[in-house]
Amino acid sequence: MSNVSPPTSQPSPTPTHDKLADLVRRAFNVAHTATAMPGGASTRQYFRLALGDGTRAVAMFVPEGGKAEEVQKAAHQERWPFLEVRDLLAEHGVDVPLVLAEDTEHGWLVIEDLGDETLANWLLKNPGDRVALYTKAVTDLARAQNELAALPTGCVVASREFDFDLLRWEIEHFREWGLDARNKPLPAVDLPAWNHLADRLARRIAAMPQGFVHRDYQSRNIMVVGSRLVWIDFQDALLGPRVYDLVALLNDSYQEFDRAFVEARLAEYAEAAALPHSRSDRESRTLLHAEFDLVTVQRKLKDAGRFVFIDRQKGNPGFLRFVEPTIKKVGGALARLATDDPDMADLRALLARTLGNEL
Repeated sequence: MSNVSPPTSQPSPTPTHDKLADLVRRAFNVAHTATAMPGGASTRQYFRLALGDGTRAVAMFVPEGGKAEEVQKAAHQERWPFLEVRDLLAEHGVDVPLVLAEDTEHGWLVIEDLGDETLANWLLKNPGDRVALYTKAVTDLARAQNELAALPTGCVVASREFDFDLLRWEIEHFREWGLDARNKPLPAVDLPAWNHLADRLARRIAAMPQGFVHRDYQSRNIMVVGSRLVWIDFQDALLGPRVYDLVALLNDSYQEFDRAFVEARLAEYAEAAALPHSRSDRESRTLLHAEFDLVTVQRKLKDAGRFVFIDRQKGNPGFLRFVEPTIKKVGGALARLATDDPDMADLRALLARTLGNEL
């Protein structure tokens, strides 16, 4: 799997604010002040701009330019993926930020100021809006997937995919950081079974029909702007299973939902996507739920490991509190799958021996 490239963990270059000032003058012909905004797990840095004409914008500094931040296979790119994917989504009716000015040579974009209300922030203050907003989020996703079923030739999204190598790398990322780095290594006797089951899981997901995947469609990457749900952080979009973004959204590490809520949203997604009914409604629903749980196992193992990696390699411990809740989501999915899926029953037993009550 040497052709899978992890993002760099090197320190980010310092933003070149003189270049930003030049860009603002060229684009808006006004002075500005810049205030740093809170960041997340990425190397990107954001600054809120107060422009001399009384309007606001956001400057985004991308120190690595067009290089992917998430792990993936390398793909030749003429433009920054953020810009290419943004244009692709906008052309197909997805609500994304406007780009107001760009100087990619020096790492800067100026984009629409969407405010501070991520879906996660909004729900802290407006919990009664949860059903309506998540219903909109799953139907928006279904419509986007339908619109993007045929991608243009040469599109960066079509040049990269969740294939066996990438999926398997992510599962091993969990073993390295979610187990070994936390002093919970698998016993040597369990390693052959782990490798076999991890291979099987990656192959099964890689074999699912593929379509557009945002890759991190969750409550911190959706902005609530009036009646709009605006997508952000889409630069790592690629091809993958239809349920991948549903897993990111409905098994979000930063949110807790009961199973009835998840299943209601899956039903809304299926209706909005107009999934073909080659099987009975019950069989179609069962298949969707099984795919959702199978991808949950893979994605949430990766997330749990990634949170530890971000702490140990990037010096950001802010995600450690989500490690155990994320592992619990793996446990829930494995418990549902284990009844009819011998592989997942074996994986559940193997992980339980090491993780105990965490699972």
